[in-house]
Amino acid sequence: MITLENVHKSFGSNAVLRGVNLSIPRGKSLVIIGGSGTGKSVALKCVLGLIRPDSGKITVDGQDVRTAEREAFLARFGMLFQGGALFDSMPVWQNVAFRLLRGSLKRPKSEARDIAIEKLRRVGLKPDVADKFPGELSGGMQKRVGLARAIAAEPEIIFFDEPTTGLDPIMSGVINDLIREIVVEMGATAMTITHDMTSVRAIADDVAMLHEGVIKWTGPVADMDTSGDPYLDQFIHGRATGPIEAVR
Repeated sequence: MITLENVHKSFGSNAVLRGVNLSIPRGKSLVIIGGSGTGKSVALKCVLGLIRPDSGKITVDGQDVRTAEREAFLARFGMLFQGGALFDSMPVWQNVAFRLLRGSLKRPKSEARDIAIEKLRRVGLKPDVADKFPGELSGGMQKRVGLARAIAAEPEIIFFDEPTTGLDPIMSGVINDLIREIVVEMGATAMTITHDMTSVRAIADDVAMLHEGVIKWTGPVADMDTSGDPYLDQFIHGRATGPIEAVR
């Protein structure tokens, strides 16, 4: 569904992506791991067409990202943002139905509200949450609202950017389970970037280790602990010593 072929991207003298090769099969969940500043978010933004690579090719369902018609292309995606990115001035249901109230996906207001309430129910939130504002919700509830928004338009592809950041271990487990259930239920292709190894084990079908702008290892999550790759091994066990230098 998503393919990156020898993708390079630099910002001035800082070479962030240095030849990324990656393939995500349709209906599978891939998690990209790696330290801060290794290019995970840049890779995601390149797939969305928000950043244009210096060289290489990215295709989504066989279509070149560079030549895709933007509105139709982006309509295929849903996204759960790291910080929630909810609109404080809008009630929860309008946040969830944001894409259903405008553009090519526009629905009548009453229908959009009904869909929003159904998606809130799917992530474990009651209908009375719909008319609250984001500031009235806990961090875990806000994350669920963000997840409801990500799936509101029934996307084929969903991106998750650090989905458990800022959550306690119990709520992180709840969000991980919801993500896994929803991705399987929808048959969506999922791409997640995270530092949280608990999330990796809960969400991933496959894992890719990004370090210094290249994919060091990729394979099924079940093979992660016995990969024999020193970069992956150091990262997943949080060791201070190894080929990855800790920034002090």
